[in-house]
Amino acid sequence: MTENTAKAEAGWSFDNSYARLPEIFYTLQKPVPVREPKLVVLNESLAESLGLNAQALQGSEGAAVFAGNEIPEGALPLAQAYAGHQFGYFTMLGDGRAVLIGEQITPQGQRVDIQLKGSGRTPYSRGGDGRAVLGPMLREYIISEAMHALGIPTTRSLAVVTTGQPVMRESEQIGAILTRIAASHLRVGTFQYAAQRGEGDELRSLADYALERHYPDADADTAAGGNRYLALLRQVIRRQAELIAKWQLVGFVHGVMNTDNMTISGETIDYGPCAFMDAYDPATVFSSIDTQGRYAYGNQPYIGAWNLARFAEALLPLLHEDEEQAIKLAEGAIAGFTEQFHSHWLAGMRAKLGLFNPEPEDEALIKELLKLMHKHRADYTNTFRALTHRQWEETALSGDEEFESWLQRWQERLSRQEETQEAAEQLMRSSNPAVIPRNHRVEEALEAAEKEGDYSVMQRLLSALANPYAHTEEQAEYCKLPEPSLRPYRTFCGT
Repeated sequence: MTENTAKAEAGWSFDNSYARLPEIFYTLQKPVPVREPKLVVLNESLAESLGLNAQALQGSEGAAVFAGNEIPEGALPLAQAYAGHQFGYFTMLGDGRAVLIGEQITPQGQRVDIQLKGSGRTPYSRGGDGRAVLGPMLREYIISEAMHALGIPTTRSLAVVTTGQPVMRESEQIGAILTRIAASHLRVGTFQYAAQRGEGDELRSLADYALERHYPDADADTAAGGNRYLALLRQVIRRQAELIAKWQLVGFVHGVMNTDNMTISGETIDYGPCAFMDAYDPATVFSSIDTQGRYAYGNQPYIGAWNLARFAEALLPLLHEDEEQAIKLAEGAIAGFTEQFHSHWLAGMRAKLGLFNPEPEDEALIKELLKLMHKHRADYTNTFRALTHRQWEETALSGDEEFESWLQRWQERLSRQEETQEAAEQLMRSSNPAVIPRNHRVEEALEAAEKEGDYSVMQRLLSALANPYAHTEEQAEYCKLPEPSLRPYRTFCGT
């Protein structure tokens, strides 16, 4: 196959709608070429779903594109500008180490961003080298694909290449670039940037673009004279309430819920210091820089509401020409977040316990179980897995009198619904993952790849995570807990 034939067969079908926004929102920027790109991971099933030819992207041809050394026909690389509250402090930001090469139009007519992360310096790099290292890029690949398999909206990972150029952090590390796929990279921080730097027309252009790209039906909701920008705010609130509830239901700790990491599409983005909780504890924090616990597991719903309030502030000029009226509209919309989140969370927890219909005392039953899990440091995922398979003697709660009393009340609750025990167990199987990307398993995969160039450990882990609700015997190995350690597990942003 010749080089030109490979390019033609790759299947790229680009459009560049973001580049048609006002120029304050981006800088045209090509990736900085690297010395010796090598493709180390390619998500073949994702590639095919995007309309790409995975075979044509294997080897040097794909590596050159995924490293930014070659720009596919129709692409228009750019770095996006945005702002954000980072740990509560506002700052101007932007793609300091990423380039959006274009928007792929899939065979189904969907539009998705193709972004290279770690592709070199941009005007927004603020002194950084614009590069990324292998471990964090593989980490994002593993966690984002696991989230997708869990049914949680997320950006996804198409490929990882090594660059052949070392990157200096605390020590010399292997340079790498991740190809990230997203419904878009529009963020709350993009709107904050527009509100701070742009004029009214530019903010309106951005809001119109977000509506057209993510909420095309919003105009139908406002046909009777409603405010389409208020509809945008409500739609983003709705998606974020559902998203964060899904995080809580599987024990996912994002770790860096800055406003620039909250998407308008409702996808999970930025897998730097994230991790999954082992022992249930609302105060769980993994990020090495979150010393105050701002983004702890139990705080995630509150931070979600705080971030959405910043989004509403940015939209105020569009909500109403009278500022006082605009604030009232925004406050009314934000007030709905807590109820929506709680509704999604409670419905999800009922499903995790096999409950089909609501009863008034359900929440108390759920919270009592969580309290017992916290008291006994019971593993979050494995406790629900054991309940699913009626193997509660295998949990850390076994033998506790309070837990035995709880079990009796739960069984009585199940007996009051019309559905059979088999139906309840099936609901639990489909609501409680057997496997999650355990932190020690992720680290094991990264160490093998970084130190030995062995990606088989990662591939086996990805295979186990591909169908987390299967509850197969083959997954049992990945359900095991790590050996006890005196040191708490810590994650890092990977910049």
